[in-house]
Amino acid sequence: MSMRNLVSFQRAMALSFAVYGLHARGRGILVNCFQNIDTFLCRCIGTNAVVARNEATRKDETDEKDERKPLHAVRVERQEQAERSVLISCHSGTNEKKFLKYLSRHGVIKKYFFYESYGVYAVVEFANRESVASLFEEATIPSVSNDSIVPFKSRLLSLRNLSSVDSLNKQSDYQCQPQTTIPINELIQKLSREESIDHQMTSLTEAYQLTEENSRLRFLVCSLLKDIAVAYFPECTIKPFGSSVNGFGKLGCDLDMFLDLDGIHGWNVKMPKSGLSLEFQMKRANSERGVTQSILSVVGECVDQFEPGCVGVQKILNARCPLVRFSHQPSGFQCDLTANNRVAMKSTELLYLYGELDPRVRSLVFTVRCWARAHSITSSIPGAWITNFSLTIMVLFFLQTRRPPIIPTLDHLRELAGPADKSVIEGNDCTFVSDFSKIQLQTNTETLERLLCEFFDFYATFAFSKMSINIRKGKAQNKPEVAPLHIQNPFETSLNVSKNVNTTQLQRFVALCQESSWLLHQSESNMPRDGETATPWGLATLLLPSQVTGIKSCKKRRQEPASERIRSLLESLKGYKSSK
Repeated sequence: MSMRNLVSFQRAMALSFAVYGLHARGRGILVNCFQNIDTFLCRCIGTNAVVARNEATRKDETDEKDERKPLHAVRVERQEQAERSVLISCHSGTNEKKFLKYLSRHGVIKKYFFYESYGVYAVVEFANRESVASLFEEATIPSVSNDSIVPFKSRLLSLRNLSSVDSLNKQSDYQCQPQTTIPINELIQKLSREESIDHQMTSLTEAYQLTEENSRLRFLVCSLLKDIAVAYFPECTIKPFGSSVNGFGKLGCDLDMFLDLDGIHGWNVKMPKSGLSLEFQMKRANSERGVTQSILSVVGECVDQFEPGCVGVQKILNARCPLVRFSHQPSGFQCDLTANNRVAMKSTELLYLYGELDPRVRSLVFTVRCWARAHSITSSIPGAWITNFSLTIMVLFFLQTRRPPIIPTLDHLRELAGPADKSVIEGNDCTFVSDFSKIQLQTNTETLERLLCEFFDFYATFAFSKMSINIRKGKAQNKPEVAPLHIQNPFETSLNVSKNVNTTQLQRFVALCQESSWLLHQSESNMPRDGETATPWGLATLLLPSQVTGIKSCKKRRQEPASERIRSLLESLKGYKSSK
């Protein structure tokens, strides 16, 4: 079947939906029928990336599982890379070949890349740590006339051009890797040129997710901070957690770091039954929280006074989870350093696991998060908004409710766990399986387009006033407390991770789900555009300014005729096109 015929067929299906005006719940059989036809056609011509990927996955399931690494293995690999790496500030006219030739005198360069953040920087990974030591032997302490120098030798270096032959005004020959996402207007144009909503969602994910280079940079920043902390706590490590490593991080997201002291040798060592033994003399404190506050206070002061590139250091020690917050200018990251946040580390591992189980998980999460930020449902400023973590849990919960489910419940992952997976943190059972080969997924071939549409339908009608979202069970539970939105913390089950959300913000979320569902169901918005035109359609229309910004209540919203809502949305699309 030709592409032209396929598009015509899809338009005919979309038109049938518009003519009949079927409600989402009443058209299930018809949708399933069209879905099966569409899946068959897509398999024949190879236009449905998700279905094709799932078929390939099931064809060689064992090989794919062998390739997927648990998060702790990924961390070890990244940390080793970071320990062999340096971060170098370069001038704008740096010659790439001469730069590499100069550094290669100290050893084999395994990986390198350039990027921009308050200037041009290069991340250089050597094949072994001895090369870094050799580089240090040649590096000098800067000489200044007026200021004094703190003689802390960091792996953050500056490249100096002492030759008069090479001009600083010479055009550079290197390519900088992007460290931030493209603007929303450019994203809308990019999505508008895709041929299906599935491709739009995949394209959005590729544009927004952390790159290989950005991930390496995050681990390198953690490694640079560790170089200060080991002066007081030898053998400690600093690990990234949250969006930086769970697979759902967007380019430009904050860097959350955990000062891990649990790996220091000497914890829980069995004492001999007789003879002599030694133990370290250590100061004692009244509580673990007090110890955490003291440690972060000292490390935070060192970062402020000694670590180059770290500015705006704030020691927020009385928060529920004490932390040190600062900006790392050479990388451009906003950083939060904690020392007693083990439950958050387990949450990171859980989200990483879910994201690795099925590629549709990440694509749907990235799409919903981008949609939420475009309409100010989420915000980087603390407040009554829904957080990215809460939104991700809502997506996971939705995927657990599909028939058949796309991902398993947390309780099921706990049942599959082995002795090595056992984890109890502060009385909370954080146990779940880490071996991917033990997880058998059910067959679900729903497309990304179908899942996105059903996600909006699901939460547009969800009983938020009575029910709680619970990914341990994979089904709604009676709400245990009075709160507009209740999402049970996966591990600290007595906590509501969305306790900050107020009624107004929840109503806006529901109204926007309704609007987005209606828009996706319209035949005009679901038709791919021929040629190179960048007229918004499909997913791109969901990222345009909404008509429900000033909504007062969901009830009032429902009373407005659907035809009026659609008319106003189409008018906004025409306005967007005319403004281009």
